[in-house]
Amino acid sequence: MTPFTYARADDATAAHGLGATGTSAYLGGGTNLVDLMRETIARPETLVDVTRLAGGIEDTDDGGLLIGASVRNTALAEHIAVRTRYPMLARAILAGASPQIRNMATVGGNMLQRTRCTYFYDTDGSRCNKRSPGSGCDAVEGFNRNHAILGASAACVATHPSDMCVALTALDAEVHILGATGMRTIPLADLHRLPDDRPDVDTTLLPGDLITAIALPPLPFASRSAYRKVRDRSSYAFALISVAAALDLDGDHIRDVRIALGGVAHKPWRAHKAEAALRGGPATEAAFLAAAQAELGDAQALRDNGFKVPLVARTLAAVLSDLAGDMA
Repeated sequence: MTPFTYARADDATAAHGLGATGTSAYLGGGTNLVDLMRETIARPETLVDVTRLAGGIEDTDDGGLLIGASVRNTALAEHIAVRTRYPMLARAILAGASPQIRNMATVGGNMLQRTRCTYFYDTDGSRCNKRSPGSGCDAVEGFNRNHAILGASAACVATHPSDMCVALTALDAEVHILGATGMRTIPLADLHRLPDDRPDVDTTLLPGDLITAIALPPLPFASRSAYRKVRDRSSYAFALISVAAALDLDGDHIRDVRIALGGVAHKPWRAHKAEAALRGGPATEAAFLAAAQAELGDAQALRDNGFKVPLVARTLAAVLSDLAGDMA
């Protein structure tokens, strides 16, 4: 582990002041950052402890929720407003990691965790453009069963590991950020980047930017939503693929829908093509499968992960069929 200095901030302004100098990193639960530091993948000169920053879960005037970045994952999943108004979010969090990690991990840290690609963590000889720009990507021709089928590039085929962010993407969450010019808000869908030729740059954050909160807009039909994760084992495994969905029916037709996919891309993947194909149409399994195929039309499978294409289609159709059945 590279030597570093440690500072603890009591408020967001102080944290940003400390984080904007030199090569620094904000420390919340540390469940991913500390691992990266041990492997010398992350080498911050300063760790800014933000665990004392005020943060809770509050109703907003428009009927949404404001979630502090320092809120622990367990607290968010167990909050009554999340469980009743946004159940896909509670289920996504509970599908991720172990109880011990969820008790430590923060909302802000969960959003900024890095890929679990084997080659990214192998510092003893594997080529990884995300870890060492310009070195190459061994996953393209290597073991790539868990890797991306959408939005990848020749430089990187890694996937984003967060379950929580898939649900937040489906729910049109917004991110509150304190930066050099003050506070700003961006859609969560714009926080994470596709790899293009710079996979080492995970997000659109600027140096020193501090995530302070996540805002969930009011979405009444999100109370009937679901998150389904397909993985190799039932406990403590990252998603092969996952689906977050909410469905709003008018009789037997679809009035509105929200869909996001996990385990398929370098960022949580909002399924805009599938949503557009479904709105105004019938709530049938055939329609659900057709919408999935519309979303997967640009999928590019690697040697070992072609199974993800039909798996996404079947899982999406099953989740939407279950939601439609629940509302019948």
